[in-house]
Amino acid sequence: MYGMLFSIKSFANRISPTDLKEGFTSFRTNNYKCHFYETPSGLKFVMNTDVPVGNIKDDLHQLYSSIYVEYVVKNPMCDMDKTVQSELFKNKLDEYVRSLAYFPLSKS
Repeated sequence: MYGMLFSIKSFANRISPTDLKEGFTSFRTNNYKCHFYETPSGLKFVMNTDVPVGNIKDDLHQLYSSIYVEYVVKNPMCDMDKTVQSELFKNKLDEYVRSLAYFPLSKS
């Protein structure tokens, strides 16, 4: 996934007729839309949604600032160089994503 996102981001920056202040934020296929958010420190957040979902940059920023920072960065037990193992973080992340208006509650 990282290689694909890096390539798309690089390609989008090269072909853009103007300076991209926002940069690459998403791409879509017939089946899903892949959203991308990168923090100033280079941490990347990716979320797949249904195609009609609009820009979710604010939601991904909220995920970073309210959940990742609070339950990973401020947790002295979390090793920043390894996969997040915190059950509290995973539970808060799941709770947050399920609260989003575009999260499907059931499949028809």
